[in-house]
Amino acid sequence: MHLHRAILVDDELFTRKGLIKLIDWEDCGFEIAGEADNGEDALALIERVQPQLVITDIRMPVIDGLELIRRVTTENNMKPAFVIISGYNDFNYAQQAMRYGVQDFVVKPIDEIEFTSILKKLNEKLNAEQEEQTKKERRIGSEMIKSLILGEASEASIAGWERRLQLKKTDFLIYMFAELNDNHRLDPSTGQIPNARFMELVQQELMRITAASQPVNLYEHRNRIGILLPGFLLEPFNGELERFLAKFRAALDIHFGKSVFLYAGSPVYGLAHIRDSYKAAKDALLYKYTNDERIVVYEQIQSEQLNYIGFEPVQFNQFMEHFEELKLDVVKTAVEQWFLDFREKRYAPEAVKMNIQQCVMGIMKTIRSMEGDEQSLSTLKPLLNWQDINLSLGELKNMFSAFIEESGLLVAELRKEQQKGGIQKIKSYIEMNYSQNMSLKSIAAQFYVNPVYLGQLFKKTYGVYFNEFLLQLRVNEAKKLLRQSCAMRVYEIAEKVGFSNADYFVTQFEKIEHMTPTEYRNQLP
Repeated sequence: MHLHRAILVDDELFTRKGLIKLIDWEDCGFEIAGEADNGEDALALIERVQPQLVITDIRMPVIDGLELIRRVTTENNMKPAFVIISGYNDFNYAQQAMRYGVQDFVVKPIDEIEFTSILKKLNEKLNAEQEEQTKKERRIGSEMIKSLILGEASEASIAGWERRLQLKKTDFLIYMFAELNDNHRLDPSTGQIPNARFMELVQQELMRITAASQPVNLYEHRNRIGILLPGFLLEPFNGELERFLAKFRAALDIHFGKSVFLYAGSPVYGLAHIRDSYKAAKDALLYKYTNDERIVVYEQIQSEQLNYIGFEPVQFNQFMEHFEELKLDVVKTAVEQWFLDFREKRYAPEAVKMNIQQCVMGIMKTIRSMEGDEQSLSTLKPLLNWQDINLSLGELKNMFSAFIEESGLLVAELRKEQQKGGIQKIKSYIEMNYSQNMSLKSIAAQFYVNPVYLGQLFKKTYGVYFNEFLLQLRVNEAKKLLRQSCAMRVYEIAEKVGFSNADYFVTQFEKIEHMTPTEYRNQLP
């Protein structure tokens, strides 16, 4: 918890020590940062400690409380809050003190409840003022960075900002990016971290590990945080950028796991040149997928060549063939190798995007050709828009693999539906043309299907073999003719239902009905 610094000024030691013991200062939001027994010593203490609150008596030797307040409020840049304590119930003092902006006036002996209430209200006020000042400083810092990287800053404003940052001519500056990856809502069980929270923790850890006395200037880019890093903040790391980045990454990992990437531009001297460091940091972004350290320093990679190559046609066609054959284990192995190549062969993000999209479009085309709807795939939209969010190479591989798996399930289902639709067409054809001379082989040839496969599919779908189905169909129709026409001869019925041999017809009829066609007719009433 952040505590505001407070000092006690009173010429009575007993009063100061008693007040320290009487109040739960931490609970009120304060810590005692020093004591003084007269106004003159208090002035030096205020200059050194820079407190947010001064609690002072009115009557003291050398410089009294009112003169102390007057000097601090009119002559110093520091503007602490003041609370007056006095053994004199003299409201003239209070009125005079209020002109200097004194927060409150407390009469001795001090009431613990009353004084605690005053401190807690003051703590709330100071917190609100501090938050507003932080927001103001952040806005000013963001405006400064934006103006600098766009090349719109005037020489006068640059000089003013350098004074504000307390930069020396020998101080170098580095522009860098902190990027939070894999922070998407594809998994409802994990909450998405707001950009404001990421920015807040980046600031917090920067100040902590560098022991910065004031907030570091940050700028919120579209999907990452820009950091204007003065070189003097690297002093705890002996000026070594790599040591600082490793420490910074480890600090952020505590909050976000291993999902933060850092990209550092080249060092420059003077704010007027920070745009060059910003451009170098942007170039460093292109090397995101070339290593697994999650730290890219432009000075170390600027001579490395990136690759912008696509899949060979044979390689892509083989991938699609294996996918359409639903050999997903083979496809998975190919994807694993591709992602190894992306890293080891230093693929630029655009090249990774191009190759991923080629595969996605190929799979979408296959689904459409099978009269499927690719929009039904829950994994499609994130994969089409993956460059709009920050993804690590590992998470991109997971997303792509999930898309392939879901697409494979859809293709398998579409194939089943097509097979079902195809066998239904074949069954309808048999039912309409059963009287013609047909066989499994002739039907298979007519519908461009392998006869063995057709026989298996027919049995799987309808529970009977093709020949059994055709025979039953012909016998049922023969029975119908035997019932409806007494004039038709058995051989005529045989021919009409598709038997070229009457004796064979009688044999097959008897096999199914356990009586001859004539016996069947004769037993009708």
